[in-house]
Amino acid sequence: MQVKNPKELFVMLLSDARQGTERTTKILQEISQAAQDPEIKEALEARIFVSDQVLAKVDQCFKLIGEQPVKLGGRLNDVFVEDFRRELAEIQSPVGKHLFILTKVIHLNHLRIAEYAALVAAADITGKHGIGVLLESCLGDKLAFVERTRRLIRNIVETKVRERIAA
Repeated sequence: MQVKNPKELFVMLLSDARQGTERTTKILQEISQAAQDPEIKEALEARIFVSDQVLAKVDQCFKLIGEQPVKLGGRLNDVFVEDFRRELAEIQSPVGKHLFILTKVIHLNHLRIAEYAALVAAADITGKHGIGVLLESCLGDKLAFVERTRRLIRNIVETKVRERIAA
């Protein structure tokens, strides 16, 4: 897509964030199916629910600027999923699988955080404060998920250490 002005750039970035969120939701659904730990599965299902709300907020941003999302290419998520499947299949340890799943979820989420941080800045520059509020709330959701996932990882590690000490 050829970009001729700042608004077109904003539409392109917002479209990319929207498509990324849709793809991330599909990836999280697949990862959730692979997760055997009930806590991890529950956290991923909650994230999927929140992702649907993020899509609604992004759609509201498009409505406020009077634009529609544009179709973009991009294989980053496809490559991510291919690598995830291959690497997960090679891990034999259940705890290792849990940590791997959570690590990959954090990686994916950090990509979305970067997108939303840039979009919030762009909304601020253009004076679109309503859009900034919507995008900032999307960013907040992403940041909260990273923190929750870090806690899950910490709990898994602490449990494993306690088991090792008790043995």
